[in-house]
Amino acid sequence: MQWTDRIRHVKIILVVAAVVIAVASLVVSNSLVRELAHEERNKMEIWAEAMRSLSTADETTDLNLVLKVINENNTIPVIVTGADGEVQIYRNVKLNGATLTDSLNQAKAISNRLLDEGRAIKIVMDESVPDGYINVCYDDSVMLKRLAAYPYIQLGVVMLFVVVAIFALLTSKRAEQNKVWVGLSKETAHQLGTPISSLMAWVEILKETHPDDTLIPEMNKDVKRLELIADRFSKIGSLPEPVPASLTDVMQHVIEYMDRRTSKKVEFIKDFPEKDTIVRMNASLFEWVIENLCKNAVDAMEGSGTITLHLEETADKAIIEVSDTGKGIRKKDLQNIFRPGFTTKKRGWGLGLSLAKRIVEEYHKGRIYVKSSEPGRGTTFRIELRK
Repeated sequence: MQWTDRIRHVKIILVVAAVVIAVASLVVSNSLVRELAHEERNKMEIWAEAMRSLSTADETTDLNLVLKVINENNTIPVIVTGADGEVQIYRNVKLNGATLTDSLNQAKAISNRLLDEGRAIKIVMDESVPDGYINVCYDDSVMLKRLAAYPYIQLGVVMLFVVVAIFALLTSKRAEQNKVWVGLSKETAHQLGTPISSLMAWVEILKETHPDDTLIPEMNKDVKRLELIADRFSKIGSLPEPVPASLTDVMQHVIEYMDRRTSKKVEFIKDFPEKDTIVRMNASLFEWVIENLCKNAVDAMEGSGTITLHLEETADKAIIEVSDTGKGIRKKDLQNIFRPGFTTKKRGWGLGLSLAKRIVEEYHKGRIYVKSSEPGRGTTFRIELRK
């Protein structure tokens, strides 16, 4: 299992755990809210009974207890309406009416809504009269509404904190990984420097000793190639200054280099415009990007197939496409192919596409992505550079 897969599994486990905790928190909170709502309804039933007692009181009725029950309700909004729907009294209800009529109309609208929601207690005042009843309409108290909303607000804040924390951790880890790769690249370039210098000196000696040997120029090309590789590694981690250069020449160099080092069964097809495409870039590093794409294409085709390098120019950008006729990329791997360390090959570090993305997007402010990929038919990588 790749380390990227392990990290993905850990993330999934953490997300599932967070969802379970969130659901459990909501279930417990909603249970408490339902209990409080049931308790408030019981209070309103007692309050409604007190209203009935007050309305039917005579000279023998003790009103002290009744009035105490009615006056102690300072939290639950309540509106009492008659059988005709007209508001008789209201309590703990916030109204914004400019006049008494406006306030009563607002209270009536609220009572109608509460009736539709079933939040009303019907109190029969006179059974002998069809309309001899009142409706005690009540709403949740402010405290109950806050308790109902609080878990969602709390979860939102927690989730925001978790997202920020994960983003900070990933950013920190990415920065640490970048430092490792940069340090490794610079150390590699440093270690290559001494043997390359020695090889260059030996080549010069061989030229003087055997001026007619046809192998020495080829050896010199390989030494120059090593020098180019060391130069590329030394530039990773720095910000090389881009200069105007020909994309056509860069891609032509890659084709010539790859054509000499791949099987004759691999065919390179050029699709370039007649005019040179000039953009600001670091030619050495960008050539590395195209080489990586071509090498991956050769591996994907298993040494037999066609690689097409397409170059076009629009008003504001240059577009490069590298297409192959290989085995393609699985859909589940598309989101990981640019991650450092990810590889589907039996050998390899999984750094080629990661470095290519860094060179294109960080050094050249461009964009690289998989334009299309179909299993068994091939893949097309697309690079867009601003002119």
